[in-house]
Amino acid sequence: MILVTEDERRVRSFLVRGLTQEGHSVREAGDGAEAAALLEAEHFELVLLDWVLPNKSGLEVLKELRGRADVTPVIMVTARDAVEHRIEALDAGADDYLVKPFSFDELLARIRAVSRRSTGRAEAQLRCADLLMDPRSHRVERGGRAIPLTAKEFALLRFLLEHQGEVLSRARIVEAVWDHDFDSFSNVVDVYVRHLRVKLDEGAAPLLHTIRGAGYVLREG
Repeated sequence: MILVTEDERRVRSFLVRGLTQEGHSVREAGDGAEAAALLEAEHFELVLLDWVLPNKSGLEVLKELRGRADVTPVIMVTARDAVEHRIEALDAGADDYLVKPFSFDELLARIRAVSRRSTGRAEAQLRCADLLMDPRSHRVERGGRAIPLTAKEFALLRFLLEHQGEVLSRARIVEAVWDHDFDSFSNVVDVYVRHLRVKLDEGAAPLLHTIRGAGYVLREG
């Protein structure tokens, strides 16, 4: 079941009709308060969430959802296209971010990608030197020190840990963690890498290294 939250009736009807024709079961909400109530009362496989909504913004709905440890996949579908808006939504726990106007085929591809990521991940603990990640509890620590991460920082670190020792290009990171067009998201990778470095290091030996002209690598030493 997919929840479509969109205040523009024409856009909401288009999404509901298209998703239904693709075989999805769909519920709809025209404002943020209605969406929040449905998310508390029912289980959804995925949420399409507009940012600007009456009564309660999509970002508020998202923060409330993640605040109660609900990991339902959320794709923000919004006209806000600034990098800082994307970062704010991803930091709040959005799994993906799609800017209006968009093609319906692209939306379907994003839904498939987010669904694969939410169901196909291994649950073994991941380690690099004294850095430890437990995917089941979403706990990250280094040298026994707990490290709080946003949802997207966690996803980026997990990908780096799963491929530690490999030099990962920005394009490969964007494809794996964001499923976005590289040109529009390349600087977001750099922003998130800087965030991770600040949180991971704190006086310890750096683990996340820049390989000039190639990308990033997570390794000891």
